[in-house]
Amino acid sequence: MEALVCKKLGDPTAENSEEKAIVIEKSYPIPELETPTSVRVRVKATSLNYANYLQILGKYQEKPPLPFIPGSDYSGVVDAVGSAVTKFRPGDRVCSFAPLGSFAQFIVADQSLLFGVPEGCDLVAAGALPVAFGTSHVALLHRANLSSGQVLLVLGAAGGVGLAAVQIGKVVGAVVIAVARGAEKVEYLKSLGVDHVVDSSSQSIIQSVKDFLKTRKLKGVDVLYDPVGGKLTKEAMKVLNWGAHILVIGFASGEVPVIPANIALVKNWTVHGLYWGSYRIHRPAVLEDSVNELLSWVARGLITIRISHTYRLPEANLAFSAIKDRKVIGKVMIVLDDPSSVRSKL
Repeated sequence: MEALVCKKLGDPTAENSEEKAIVIEKSYPIPELETPTSVRVRVKATSLNYANYLQILGKYQEKPPLPFIPGSDYSGVVDAVGSAVTKFRPGDRVCSFAPLGSFAQFIVADQSLLFGVPEGCDLVAAGALPVAFGTSHVALLHRANLSSGQVLLVLGAAGGVGLAAVQIGKVVGAVVIAVARGAEKVEYLKSLGVDHVVDSSSQSIIQSVKDFLKTRKLKGVDVLYDPVGGKLTKEAMKVLNWGAHILVIGFASGEVPVIPANIALVKNWTVHGLYWGSYRIHRPAVLEDSVNELLSWVARGLITIRISHTYRLPEANLAFSAIKDRKVIGKVMIVLDDPSSVRSKL
């Protein structure tokens, strides 16, 4: 099979053969069924997340031994099943997520880790759903208990997890404030019905948020969703309510913020670290319920998965460049079995 292999840690966007961290192998062994409950999936689409980029750079918290096939969430069609598989049969449409391995034409997973993709849910979109939407769903609903009427502030709102958080906030009836950079991203967020959008490239975030809160006669922000870190976190803390929840999702800015414990004490803030992948080990039932609910929301049209760029596997370096250069509004996808798929425009 064809697979993308990380041979050494480094920049996945490099084109120089000596500097390349990732290479395409066209005759990589197709994985065998490992247990009686194993399922082999022919991958239709796999999603690029910022974590995949960091992992190849060697800057992610989990560092697999070299060489490895990167990748996390994916969708596809069941190709083969083990003798004890009862949930799926060849031809079924499924999606899932894995610590590694989805940047390939085939992947093997236990049947307990796969989700059936319902009718009405596009298969490529399903491949973009588990990590980005799963992260936001677990963070907002299971950790912060976001509810109708509360005020949600989303930083980095035009990225994969940010757009997911914005939409989930609207589904539950929250007042959603989104922060993004650039007019195109701002306009797209407005099209989703976001209550207030701040363009961080041209506006004072805090003043804009304060003016909006005053206009709506709201005291402050109840939940801060933060995949960015750095200075934005520090600024956003100025508009948090007493008893607010801070969701630490990631550090796309490259800077880990400092949240003063003395202020958290006085204002009764709750700070949640959210490493979504660890739920598979510690709370697998939460992940299962979360992804199943999200798939039903997609099928019912309650949420929309924005595919910003689509690439083929040999174009993976271009896909990573889109992530690196912050050209993305939504998700970057690699589609493996459709040669006519080419990268789309923002």
